[in-house]
Amino acid sequence: MSIAADRKAALIKEYATKKDDTGSPEVQVAILSERIANLTEHFKTHTKDNHSRRGLLKLVSLRRRLLDYVKRTDEARYKVLIEKLGLRR
Repeated sequence: MSIAADRKAALIKEYATKKDDTGSPEVQVAILSERIANLTEHFKTHTKDNHSRRGLLKLVSLRRRLLDYVKRTDEARYKVLIEKLGLRR
């Protein structure tokens, strides 16, 4: 499931590291987390939607790789990011 344009703009504004930042790992992880949350809600009512479930697994994998990259490059940034997003790890 995609997210609304205004919600995506709010996420970009909140997690941007500099002005007009849309590609930093923090922004990408925040957007992926929002999409993952939306899909998780979708599966509560559509339990047999296995095609979307495959997409969800790909999104989770991509978010994990981005988080691993942030942790590898700057652990302080990683800790702040997972704290803000409320991710456990």
